[in-house]
Amino acid sequence: MTPRKRADARRNEAALLEAAAEVFVAAGVDAPVRDIAARAGVGVGTIYRHFPTRADLIVAVYRHQVEACAEAGPTLLAERPSPHDALASWIDLFVDFLVTKHGLAAALHSDDAAFQALHSYFLERLVPVCAELLDAAAAAGEIVADLDALVLMQGIGNLCIGADNPRYDARRMIALVLAGMRVR
Repeated sequence: MTPRKRADARRNEAALLEAAAEVFVAAGVDAPVRDIAARAGVGVGTIYRHFPTRADLIVAVYRHQVEACAEAGPTLLAERPSPHDALASWIDLFVDFLVTKHGLAAALHSDDAAFQALHSYFLERLVPVCAELLDAAAAAGEIVADLDALVLMQGIGNLCIGADNPRYDARRMIALVLAGMRVR
């Protein structure tokens, strides 16, 4: 059993993961560790205490973001005024994750063994959350029934591919998909 981390260590780790995600999107996964440390407000040594290698940090960022997206689904469903609103909000978070993931793409497709299981992890955690949101919105009569969560997620992913082009508005395209799912 691993020892429980102190509260300040958990806060530092969360700040590091958020900062690393932001730096990876802006400058790629090869950005200097000092940039991540500066954004997180910690010393470089703190990063290496939590994540001894760059691969460890990349995997942790990816898993952290998958978990945040997975945990948001049930919360949104409980807090939003309608299941469709929860679904739309979750898809917005999913798009944020995908944009960050594109910043990690080169590393995630490398031959490094640390990255091998991440795609399966992504599917295992997020497809059921999306399916739950789709089922709730369909049961409420807000969207058409029998939408496949994986297919929707793949479609959204494909729409996000050109998000770095300033003339392309992925969120507008995704809004059109959401509008097309509505029951008329």
